[in-house]
Amino acid sequence: MPSGLIALLDDVSMIAKLASASLDDVAGATAKAGTKAAGVVIDDTAVTPRYVTGLTPDRELPIIWKIALGSLKNKLLFLLPGAVALSAFAPVLITPLLMIGGAYLAFEATEKIVEAILHDHHHETELLQADSAKELEDRQVAGAIRTDFILSAEIMAIALNELSDLGIAEQAAALALVGLVITVAVYGVVGLIVKLDDIGLHLAERASRTSKAVGRGLVHIVPKLLTSLSGIGTAAMLWVGGGILLHGIEELGFEQLPHVVHDAGHAIASWFGPLHAIVKWLSDAIAASIIGVIVGGIIAIIVRQLTKHPEQFVVDA
Repeated sequence: MPSGLIALLDDVSMIAKLASASLDDVAGATAKAGTKAAGVVIDDTAVTPRYVTGLTPDRELPIIWKIALGSLKNKLLFLLPGAVALSAFAPVLITPLLMIGGAYLAFEATEKIVEAILHDHHHETELLQADSAKELEDRQVAGAIRTDFILSAEIMAIALNELSDLGIAEQAAALALVGLVITVAVYGVVGLIVKLDDIGLHLAERASRTSKAVGRGLVHIVPKLLTSLSGIGTAAMLWVGGGILLHGIEELGFEQLPHVVHDAGHAIASWFGPLHAIVKWLSDAIAASIIGVIVGGIIAIIVRQLTKHPEQFVVDA
């Protein structure tokens, strides 16, 4: 029984399989794998803009470029060789490693929720402690690349699962193509999103009444959009993290909880007739998010306890 993250993309994946039937093995496999990873791509796109929110406009695109390069480095230099090696020599470790990544995403999202509830702006305080604009920028970029590493790992692992019938060389080529295409797509969209306000200002200065109206609308909407994306990114990390954990639990043979979630989703969706598929997906996403909050909350409590009194864990020389 696939998790909400995987089930959402099954129909699209089938279309991709049919469409790629006439292509060569690597191109066809890349299409399949990229389709399967699309769910995490959406989350990656939602998460990234928050790292440039509040920074000066002239630094937005350079920062996104730095994050994009870091993302590509994550995928091609670290994750691709690691994924191929695991597939060849230790495939049994893929699921546990994915679950660790899912737990980290759930923790990071839950920690942000806790900070918002407790008005604990620890992350913002750390950024304000930067001694220069360059240091502030470097910290933002490092944080974005760190989160991207986890999301990229999920993308590459989901893609790898679709390439199991290929040889190592073909797997590596397909994964490289998936990593490149997804990175360009994600950060191209992110760059467009964060520059929409500048596009709006440009349109607002034009003579055309329509252009002015559209420009003013963009200038008004974009700041709210960026703020909303921060919340969407947090929700997305919970959904993806919880979905990975549920899928991993099932893969490890503990099927009771995933089946309960699956059956409950079907039961709820059956009440909505033609909206069955949408409600089923939404139910699975909510269930995955709840799992994410539970696991992330437990980790957040442990981390906060360990960091609250660090001197308790220092052993005297």
